[in-house]
Amino acid sequence: MKGWRTSDDPYRAERERMVEQQIITRGITHPRVIEAMRKVPRHLFVPEPYRVQAYADMPLPIGYGQTISQPFMVAAMTANLDPQETDRVLEIGTGSGYQTAILAELVQEVWTIEVIPELQERAREVLEELGYTNIRYRVGDGSKGWPEGAPYDKILVAAASPSIPPPLVEQLKVGGIMVLPVGDRWGQDLVKVTKVSETEAEHQVLFPCAFVPLKGAYGFPEEPF
Repeated sequence: MKGWRTSDDPYRAERERMVEQQIITRGITHPRVIEAMRKVPRHLFVPEPYRVQAYADMPLPIGYGQTISQPFMVAAMTANLDPQETDRVLEIGTGSGYQTAILAELVQEVWTIEVIPELQERAREVLEELGYTNIRYRVGDGSKGWPEGAPYDKILVAAASPSIPPPLVEQLKVGGIMVLPVGDRWGQDLVKVTKVSETEAEHQVLFPCAFVPLKGAYGFPEEPF
């Protein structure tokens, strides 16, 4: 990250405790993911009123009815993608931009979609200030994916879907992995999808989770904030 020096960071010790106590002790072993979690300044993606809680073991509100995910959830989803340096990754739900930054540390390209323009604008400002140049941005219906960049090596969906959106499976490479929460509005399972052929995908349920609902054609019906 250009222009960012961890040595000048007053939150450095908190971030290290977050990694040791919330991530490593819960079984995350992927070394590159752990290093990215140690490096990315999570507090810069958290609204000022909640910044003192940026490294706490919980999701936090970021406005518009959305949240920045719990640090463990970010690490677990990323580790299950098994990100490689040459990967092109589609992210559904830019949100705060924190998950985007973690991915951008680990892969060649991140294509990120957010349905709420104001959230993506804020996230993009932080990501560009930190010097990330391997991210493409779009505002729109993430449940339909981003066909222009397909096929993707990996897909991460940071919002709950009632079922696995068919366009996302179609846009995943054979051999590729998608991680997403699937269930109802009040609770989901985190699911790992591995595309084994053009017409077949294997599903693995990882653990229960709770995400804000995915909006769009393959998400939940719109509700007011």
